[in-house]
Amino acid sequence: MTMPLQTPVSFVDVLIIGAGPAGLMCGNALAVAGGIGVKIIDQRQVPPGPSKISVGHADGLQPRTIEVLQSYGLAERLLYEGNHMYMCAYYNPSQSGGIEFTTRVPDVSIPTARYPFKIALHQGAIEDAFLDSMAQHNLKVDRPVKPLAIELSRDEEELRSLSSYPIKVTLAHLDAATDADKLEVVYAKYVVGADGAHSWVRKAFGITMDGDQTNYVWGVVDMVPDTNFPDIRNKAAIHSMNGSLMIIPRESEKVRLYVQLSEKDIVDATTGRISKSKSSPESILEVARKTLHPFHISPLSDIEWWTIYMIGQRVASKFSVEDRVFIAGDACHTHSPKAGQGMNASMNDTHNLAWKIAQVLKGWANSSILRTYESERRKYAQDLIDFDKRFAALFSGKPRTSADQDGISHEEFFKAYRTAGGFTSGMNIHYSPSVIVNPKHQSCAETLVVGQRMLPQVFVRAADARPVEIHDLLPADTRFKILIFLGSMDEESRLLEISALADQLSSPTGFLRKYFTDGQASSSMFDLITIVAGSKENFNYLSVPLIFRPHWSKVLLDDTDVTGNKGGGGYKRFGISSESVTFVIIRPDGYIGMVAPADALGDVHEYFASFLFPCHRS
Repeated sequence: MTMPLQTPVSFVDVLIIGAGPAGLMCGNALAVAGGIGVKIIDQRQVPPGPSKISVGHADGLQPRTIEVLQSYGLAERLLYEGNHMYMCAYYNPSQSGGIEFTTRVPDVSIPTARYPFKIALHQGAIEDAFLDSMAQHNLKVDRPVKPLAIELSRDEEELRSLSSYPIKVTLAHLDAATDADKLEVVYAKYVVGADGAHSWVRKAFGITMDGDQTNYVWGVVDMVPDTNFPDIRNKAAIHSMNGSLMIIPRESEKVRLYVQLSEKDIVDATTGRISKSKSSPESILEVARKTLHPFHISPLSDIEWWTIYMIGQRVASKFSVEDRVFIAGDACHTHSPKAGQGMNASMNDTHNLAWKIAQVLKGWANSSILRTYESERRKYAQDLIDFDKRFAALFSGKPRTSADQDGISHEEFFKAYRTAGGFTSGMNIHYSPSVIVNPKHQSCAETLVVGQRMLPQVFVRAADARPVEIHDLLPADTRFKILIFLGSMDEESRLLEISALADQLSSPTGFLRKYFTDGQASSSMFDLITIVAGSKENFNYLSVPLIFRPHWSKVLLDDTDVTGNKGGGGYKRFGISSESVTFVIIRPDGYIGMVAPADALGDVHEYFASFLFPCHRS
């Protein structure tokens, strides 16, 4: 490649390639972290070209993803714009040859869900929320820009040094007026490849996608329907003798139909690939009508969007190269869209990665934490593929009838789907023990599972009795949140115990002081929230030692609000004793890193010492 003599050269902390949901989640998280140089590129055109997706593509947000978006302050907008799916209806073959109603159940069956529903909303609206947030932090997507070449240094010292820029990426600005303006060279400390299923980054480093292509072919149609199907505004899973169908009610009266098609009608015999030219929205709808019989369905207006796909289930052989280049989202896992995981898994990949990169770049954490991205998210991706194989086979299989006892029964399908509810909703994702996941003292908070997300719970602020959801006090701001359950403060012996603990933590060797940022009144690495087993009527929050109340709003009570309808019972629900002090350490991504009793404070010190750098005071 011949470079113009005056090729622009720039240096960034993180270069993100791809501005879909995974790339935008990463860009926004790093922009919110502050003090990090980020560049994000995408090949899609700037307006009036198709820079944003306005129709089609991914369209569902799972309950855990909504919680994650709330931690960035983005959920309220999407809750307003999207359609909420509370119920799922099941239909199966009837004796008369069509389908009939079988049952209707909550679509989200996990009792710990803060949002007991899913949101259906097109991908473009979700991307817009990220783009607007990034703009507030002076970050925008450079478009249309295409990567041409990438080189990663092989020098071990350079790879270890945080001051080095060991990755060289050559970019092409596709709308450049002249050849001299076309090329740009970027030197980066880290590169995140969030560039889709055909990832250029993945291919550049020879990372393979391991897995299989199934024989299941599906069509997708988005439209505003005219129908007498009674569950058109609920999610519906339909098994018929003509094939299977899933209905997803969308925003603005729209619905999405996932329609099982016949492989022989769609697949090109010479290439073995699906051919969109062999299908049309009308032919997909014709199959849907046969599957829905005796109900009718047709579009009220033009079809908004349609596609066909063959289910592939693959996971990348690795998610990172030398802890400097990472791939995320569709670049490292592909699967069926009907379980509603694609966009959710993609955004949660970079939600997991971004805080780790930010802490390393800020000089807070050892780069060893970057290895946990692959260990946590690749295991999740493999679990997702294993689930998707079972789910796709069940959903695409023939239903059991009196004439075909080898088919799939409703009970079998229903049980599998409900059993997997904790996984598909994102509620029960469980990261294995690692440098940032230590389950040693799990017994002191039995239901706050180390490696899983922090559970939602309403407490009341001690200072003004305002009810607050604990999730809303755990923003994704790169800081660890230290929840200190002080227990009851009614007895003198407890006050002495708490005072002694405050003295311990106030010492220069205590973890709250050891990692202090020089010149600041409170640590930029930790956010402390104290929760007392007391009543709003008679508790004085000033009785809490100063180190446990960095701000008046940070002292909470495990009590109900003034109506008696919200809050209370948090200690019991979490399995925490009110007769002792318990630490609950929440990672910046909202997952529980450790729980420990006060008499195991040394283990808490060791937890942080294993990956954080002490701050050097002048």
